[in-house]
Amino acid sequence: MNVFILGLCFLLPGMGASFAQNPNAGTAKANPTKAEQEIINLSKEKWQWMADKNVDKLAPLFHDKSKFVHMSGTWKKAEELDIIKTGSIWYKKADVHDVAVEIVDDVAVLWSRITLTAVVRGNDVVTEFTVTETFKKQGNDWKLLALTFSSVRDTHTIKH
Repeated sequence: MNVFILGLCFLLPGMGASFAQNPNAGTAKANPTKAEQEIINLSKEKWQWMADKNVDKLAPLFHDKSKFVHMSGTWKKAEELDIIKTGSIWYKKADVHDVAVEIVDDVAVLWSRITLTAVVRGNDVVTEFTVTETFKKQGNDWKLLALTFSSVRDTHTIKH
């Protein structure tokens, strides 16, 4: 217990700096690898396909066992595609402010800070999120296995 308290004493004073605005906001790693850039581009395309309600492009991207975690619930591939197709959530625009990606073997995780403009149940909403996307390599293709929206403050930063 004493070690825990001592650790907090060293950790807490430095936490204030972590709430400062990221000077590299809007940027990704300076020199992403070819595979990292492929994931960044795929995520960007996905946001556009979601805005366009293009389920024909999204269906093969989403892994058959994919899950989508939203503020109002968690659901699977078929439900997410239906939500997009019917417009019950219309992802009108995702302004991406920062991106970080890490690849381990056949799994890639991408974190992005976004401002999402959407129509949800007929209401226009603008929300700050950190989105976590997990991709799995299948053959030559990356499949989106999980997408999680985490509501955050506009000062939230991603550590690179």
